[in-house]
Amino acid sequence: MNNKVEVKGLTAGELAQSVMNGEKLFLLDVRNEADYKDWRIEGSGVTSLNIPYFELLEGVEEAMEQIPTEGKVIVVCAKEGSSIFVAESLAEAGVKEVQYLEGGMKAWSEHLEPVKVGELAGGGALYQFVRLGKGCLSYMVVSGGEAAVIDAMRMTDVYEAFAERQGAVIKHTMDTHLHADHISGGRKLAEAVGAAYWLPPKDAGEVVFDYEKLEDGEVIAVGDTRIAIGALYSPGHTIGSTSFVIEDRYLLTGDILFVASIGRPDLAGQAEDWAGDLRDTLYRRYKALSSDLIVLPAHFGSIAELGEGGVVAARLGDLFQHNPGLNMEDEATFRRAVTEELPQHPNAYQDIRRTNMGRITPTDDEMRDMEIGPNRCAIHDK
Repeated sequence: MNNKVEVKGLTAGELAQSVMNGEKLFLLDVRNEADYKDWRIEGSGVTSLNIPYFELLEGVEEAMEQIPTEGKVIVVCAKEGSSIFVAESLAEAGVKEVQYLEGGMKAWSEHLEPVKVGELAGGGALYQFVRLGKGCLSYMVVSGGEAAVIDAMRMTDVYEAFAERQGAVIKHTMDTHLHADHISGGRKLAEAVGAAYWLPPKDAGEVVFDYEKLEDGEVIAVGDTRIAIGALYSPGHTIGSTSFVIEDRYLLTGDILFVASIGRPDLAGQAEDWAGDLRDTLYRRYKALSSDLIVLPAHFGSIAELGEGGVVAARLGDLFQHNPGLNMEDEATFRRAVTEELPQHPNAYQDIRRTNMGRITPTDDEMRDMEIGPNRCAIHDK
């Protein structure tokens, strides 16, 4: 007879809201130690404990000394199954409020949380889609019944549903560069809704599909209110990296500049060649822009970078004062930092690049596995 206590699941979306709200949570992660150390759920209110599943198979009695019996306890594993077993065991042992993460870390990796950045002229708005489990950020400009999506993730149904709720039709999708840490959804989304897909041509030398060339100075209008998304060539992370200036208020920097770091130039194997481009973009091109522009990057490295309402953003002038990547006056020191002192590569980054070129077509499960883990696009993502 099965005497297990039934426990409830918690969706990735529900957990994301709790994390972004700073709620006090106790997470028991039952994956193996190496996976836990490489990548885990973090938050200002999160306390996390790792006890591998195999250590709990014979019972949770010894582990109970480390687990609170009061307050919310959430059990996490890779896909879900192990966490259900452990959550039921904890409930039987007296933990009053215990749940498991539905879909495990795979579901956490794929969840997108839309947050409003601000209003735009003529009734438009700019939204940031926060991928907490991967540290990725994408954007949607909505105006006059039209929308444009920048640096879309492969979970394209999220953007379609959000645009529909806003009463907007997606007319453009754009990638700031050829991504190496996650699979782009830009082309897939464009094909699904009949939109134009834009990509910097200098990053498109090996792609096998048609695209609109995103050239320096290109202006793409969205909606009747003519919100212009202005392209700004900003190489360094890739040779084609392109930023967007929206309404002379927002600077979408892709993977060139982050809130707490700067981009790495090595993911296409060109670190030595592109280090000079990266420095020129950061120390000359961006320096020439208004210090009041609000920087909106394509990634973040830590939950601490989330600001009010969950938005990842910072004033450009403030970053020139406080971002360590913008304060290396010695060029040799800068070059060493971006070529020799780099963190581990993103998971499967070479296959991700080939996927984004259209040269390989992995299955959905293969794409999920390729993206597991942190983004590691910044030079300080140790």
